[in-house]
This record gives sequence, C-alpha cells and structure tokens, in this order.
Amino acid sequence: MKNIFYVLLLSMVTPVLAQTKLEKAITNLENNYKQEKVYLLTDKSQYAAGDKIWFKSFVFDGYNRSAVSTTLFVELYNSDKKLIDWKTILLTNGEGSGDFQLKENLPEQIYFVRAYTPYMTNFSEDFQIVKTIPVYNPNSTESLVISKSADWSAKAVPEGGTFINGMPTKFAVRLSSNTSLPDNWTGKVVDSQNPKVPLATFKSFDRNVASFKITPASGKKYQVIIQDNAGKSKTIELPQVAESGLNLEVYSSTEGIKYTLKGLNLKQQLQNYKVVGTISNHLAYKANIKNMTNEVSSIIPTKISNGANGILQLAIFDEQDNLVAQRLCFIKPGQLKIEKAEIIAQNIKPNPRSFNSIDLSPESYFKNYTVLVSEEDGTRNPEEENILSGLWLTGDFTTKIDSPAQYFSKDANTEALDALLISENWKRFDWNSLLSGAVPTITTNSQKFLSYKIKPIKNGSQLINTNVSLLLKLGKEEPVINQFTTDQNGYAYLNNLNYDEPLEVSLFVNSEDSKESGTDNLFVTIEPLVTPTSFKGNFPGTKYTLVKAGANQPLSSSISRAINTQKNIKKTASTDVQIEEVKLVGKKQDPKEELDKQLSTGMFTSMNSTIFDFLNEDQHVAGSSNILDWLQGRAAGLTFQRNNSGVNVPYIRGQQAKLYLDEIPTDASMIANIPVSNIAMVKILKGAGLVGDAVAIYTMKGNMKSKNNEKDIKKNNSSVIKGYDPPSEFPVEMLDNDDPAKKIENDTRETLYWNPNLFDSDYVPPRIKFFNNDSAKQYKVLIISFDEEDNLLYDQEIFK
Repeated sequence: MKNIFYVLLLSMVTPVLAQTKLEKAITNLENNYKQEKVYLLTDKSQYAAGDKIWFKSFVFDGYNRSAVSTTLFVELYNSDKKLIDWKTILLTNGEGSGDFQLKENLPEQIYFVRAYTPYMTNFSEDFQIVKTIPVYNPNSTESLVISKSADWSAKAVPEGGTFINGMPTKFAVRLSSNTSLPDNWTGKVVDSQNPKVPLATFKSFDRNVASFKITPASGKKYQVIIQDNAGKSKTIELPQVAESGLNLEVYSSTEGIKYTLKGLNLKQQLQNYKVVGTISNHLAYKANIKNMTNEVSSIIPTKISNGANGILQLAIFDEQDNLVAQRLCFIKPGQLKIEKAEIIAQNIKPNPRSFNSIDLSPESYFKNYTVLVSEEDGTRNPEEENILSGLWLTGDFTTKIDSPAQYFSKDANTEALDALLISENWKRFDWNSLLSGAVPTITTNSQKFLSYKIKPIKNGSQLINTNVSLLLKLGKEEPVINQFTTDQNGYAYLNNLNYDEPLEVSLFVNSEDSKESGTDNLFVTIEPLVTPTSFKGNFPGTKYTLVKAGANQPLSSSISRAINTQKNIKKTASTDVQIEEVKLVGKKQDPKEELDKQLSTGMFTSMNSTIFDFLNEDQHVAGSSNILDWLQGRAAGLTFQRNNSGVNVPYIRGQQAKLYLDEIPTDASMIANIPVSNIAMVKILKGAGLVGDAVAIYTMKGNMKSKNNEKDIKKNNSSVIKGYDPPSEFPVEMLDNDDPAKKIENDTRETLYWNPNLFDSDYVPPRIKFFNNDSAKQYKVLIISFDEEDNLLYDQEIFK
C-alpha cells in the first residue's frame, strides 16, 4: 500500500496550470498536514480488578504504518481523569506492545486508555484514541450496569451539502448519543404544511444511519420524523431549499467512483469549476471543467489508490476557488483488500489442557504477526471495533460511531457505510483555512527515539560552554565515560536513545584544585525532550452507569472466570517462591563468596585476596568522596599516596598497585570519579599470578542494590532516567500437570495465547502454540500482519 497516491487528470478536462489560490492550498495540504492515528488492540474487552491488560498498538500515517514516530505514550485513567498508570512504548515500523497490571483494589468503574505519539499533540486532541475499558470488582461499593434509557439526537445531511430546487437529493439520517443508541428505528419525510402525508419513508440500516431520497420544491419546508423501537419520537428540520447551486451525486463501485455534477442558475454554468480528490493529506485526483454545461459525469478509476481501500474526499470549487460542495466516499467498499493467513498445518484438540498448535507458512511475504487466541463459547457479541475499522474509519473521525467493525465484516452493508460517510465531516483539515494560507503550528517535532537535556551545576552555578564528563551505565553493561561540551545555556544533550533499562547518568568535572576533586559540589538534573502531555478534553460517554452494589449480586461468567484465573496464577507463583526458598536454604552458601564467583573471572580468582562486599554488607561509606579514600587503612599492606591531581593512588608493599575497573585496566583518576553507590565489590589482590599486586573495583550489575545506607550517600551528581517500557512475557503455559504442588482444579483462562511479535525466522516457521483451558471446545484465532509494502493481513477464524 505504500506510495498509493496516483494523481489523475480526466481526458475531458485540462489541468490547472497557474498557481491559483486552490493550487497553493493543495501544496499547503501536502506539505503541512501529515498526521498520525492509532489503533489499540487489547486481549479482552472487559477485565476484573487484578487482571493484566495486554495491548498492541498500530500507528498509521494515512493508510500506511507510520514512519513519523518511534515513541507512543499509552495512559490508563479512571473515570475522574486521574492517571493510574502510563507506558512509553517503542514503535518499530509503526508497531509496539505493552501491558498494564491492574491493582486488585481498583474500584469497579469504566477506565480509559489513551494512546498518542508526541507528534500527534500538534493537532486536535480529539484524534487521539481513547479506548473504553470496563473493570469489575466484586468487592467494590458500586457496580456497573448497562443503561436502559437511550437519549439520542438526530440530524439529516444532504449529499454534497446542498439542497436545491428540483434536484433529486440523497439524505443520510444520523443518530448520536453519549450513552447508547436504539437497536432500530424508522422515519418519514413530510411537508411541514401537510405532515400527515409522507413524501418518503425509511428504516435504519443499523443503530447509526438510514437514508432517503427526495426532490425538493422551491418554497417548501420539509421535516423528518424519527421513531425508535421504544416509541421515542423526534422531529428535525431539513435545510432550506436553494434556488441555485450545485448538486453532487457519488456512487462508489469496484470499477471506480462515479460522480455527477448538476448546476442550477449558475452564471457560467459549470465552466471553470474544479474537482479535487484527496486521500488523507495527499492529492489523488484533480480536474478543471472547461465546457459550458450544466451537467458533468465521470468515473475516477481505482488506480488513484493502486486499488487499495480508503476514504476519498471529493471537493468542488467554483471559478473563484470557493468551496461549493464536498463528499466523502469509500474506495471499493465491496472489495476489501485484505490478505488471509496461509496455514500449512494445525494440531487442534478440545481436550482440557491439551497442547495445540497452528503453523503458518514460512514462504509468505508476511514475516511478523500479531496473534490472539481466545476461547470461543458462542455467547460473546460480535466485536465492536477492529483494526479494519480503526484504519479505514474511526481513526479519522472524532464523532462516536456505534460498532464500526460491522462496516467491514463479511456481510457488510455498503449502502450503510456510504450513508455514514455522507453524514460525516473530514476535520483533519479545513479547505477554507487551506485557501486562506493557514498552516498548523508544529511545536513538537518528530524525534527519533528518546532524547534528554542535561543541566550540570557546580557550586550552585550552571556550567556554560564547559567540558564535562558523563558516566553512562545501562543495565548490566559496562559503564562508559563520554565527554560533552555544554552549550551557551548550560545544557548537554543525550539524543536518540533506544533502550528499555534504566540508564544511570553521573556527572564529573575535572578540576585543578584538589579540594574540589570530589563530587559533593556537583549537581545534575535531566529533562526529557520527548514527554507525555496532560489530557484536557472529556472522555467519551459510554452505555454504562454505576449503581450501588447489591448484596449477593451475581457476577458475569467472564468476570468470575477472570477472578478464578487470578487465584490460579497466585497459587502457581506461591509454589514457585516456596521451591526457590527451599533451594536457597539447601545451598547455605556465603553471600560474599557467591558475589565473588558472580563478578570475578579467570586470573582475578585468587586465594590470596581481601574482599569488601558492598552488596550484602553495610560498609559505612558515608562521608567518603570516593572508593580510594574509603580504602585507606582498611587492608593490611595497602597504603596510598596522592598524585599531582590530589587523587589517592594505591600501593601494596611499597610498590604502586595495578588498578582495574570491572577487570579492565584503568587509572586512579577514573576510579576516583566512580560514585561509591555504584560499587558492588572491591578486591585487594597480593601476588596473584599474572595480575600481581592489584586493586580491582567491581560496579553494580543489573538489579543489584547496595546494603549501604543510601540516605548517607550523596548522589547529587547522579540521576537515573527511564527508557522504553518493555512488554511483559505472556505465559504460554500457566499450569504444570506434572507437579502436584501446582495442580489447579479449574483452569478458566479466556486469553489462551497472546503474541504481539511472532517472527518468521530462517530456522523455525512461525508457530502459534497454546494450551487449552478446562472448558474450551473451539478457539477464536486473530492474526494481523503487514508486509514490506504495508499490505494488510487480517484473519479471524474459529478453530474446532
């Protein structure tokens, strides 16, 4: 689907050659209105407090995966707009995944998941996705129920936006509600002077829309009377009938999009009128009518999008480049361009806790899959939204659409989708603003990965245009010292960081004054350049309401099963902890000895050594500016002499000792700049083989934490910054039937398999593997993928 836009000029028309106001507006559109949208897939539609929400995000630029952003913020709010949790997600080819662990004491209510890229904050907040998540808790004082009353409003929108005397006009009738819409409804069109005689009747295609067609007469006033299945009725007024103007009719088929323009009482008829078709912010079709005529018809072939699906916006401009009509239509609504997964083998069994597998073809153009397997018991409602509706519909509209996935299902009503688009407005840009030359204000530029600015301070003053040293230590990796020069504002910058472990940044400044050789007078602050923004709008209305919880109120089957699954997970985890505790007790090994084995290798292993353990013992390092100062007088035969820089240099038996940092040769100045809080172990070696007399310093690895009193250690010169939040690993097999201690009586998992990143490697074909629960007889398998050209694979099947 990449590079799908093909600008077409009709043979019956000539291109607009001069740089007119409209041409400048089109250039403005293509250069300044690139925008992103997000679809968020969750493993379930509702949760119990204590559950984990697994999610996969897809970020699109138009109808392709976005290359604009590499960072996505995903936030969890309660109904009072209080931020409960948030994740910083790494995007690779527009895709990223993560999870939220819900606390067990969360009150029962509706929660909201908001997802957006930093670049999206340049545009309307309304285009950021906000997903509704019901969370149930049987211990809560309030319970969620579906509201029975449906308070709705309605509007009637003419095709193209015009209603002209004598012109047959198609109308879309659209219902809206902050809660829920009626299941079905009907209506009639009447002359307000004779309301008892219907001019046209209609019934709803679905909860959202209906359509009808009438030919208006000058001087008449028309009304639409709508009645829902509960008997509620409303009357709305149709627009006033115009005496002149342009009528636009559009029909979308597999061959292309046919449009017809009819003019009435126009000065020069349709001569010099322009027809412009855009897809997202790209020009796809352009024409200029050169003849004196009141009617024009033509077909826009589907090659404008290389046959791909999407929304085309047709806009009609008069000879003065004024917008006179516009219409949204879907390209090839009856022929969706969707690939299916190529399954080469399957081993599916309905037996409790059986192993199941589905093998995908290794020869496919699709190499990276998102897969969700759930129990299908036939009682769940059809999905309300999916990646198809997110990509082709809801990602680009701010109005609420009930069950948008229905418009892209196997039995979808294309007439209903067309009526829906007649009732919608494209709000990502406004033609009148474009024609005036207005451009969006871009305050947040797209940055590659995460970036930070660092402000070093010495003796309370910023260091401007100064050379500083930053010690960077990422996870288990060795610390690295980098030299930076601060700018005229006193900042140094760390740009384009792509990591998912905490990064410790320590500041050091060289000084000729030995009295300032420590780090007590240094202070460092770090400010992220890629940051989340507060949510200013209102959450969407839902069909749920909270009522006082009643005694012995029954739980739904889905939530009862989720709660039982949590109990099973706790039992399994508790058993694992007990087993690990038994193993630890059985070992009875000295912690210092274990630390030495963990950190020391090869020639640094010696019987003739003195070890100081900073991980398991409090070494009382408070007040020591560095580890070399602390070592004075602590080991027999170890003495120190200050060098020209005022740094203590170790000597053993009168000879200068070698210095090692994590078993790499170094010097005393480097060691003196290491924060004491970063040190895990110090080993004094005397005559140890090839090493000889040496002092070896070992720094913290991974999740090591010192036993020393952190409050007494001055770490103003250090700060830790968080990287991307890595996704948790989904447990492929929760139960172990071979271990009696882990025996679970009733396995009630609903999500049996979740893999947001199933790879097709060169050695192992992509295999979906999962274990059945105790009740599933059939499984719903969802597979999503994109190839290198962004063609979409979407496959949802029921396996028995």
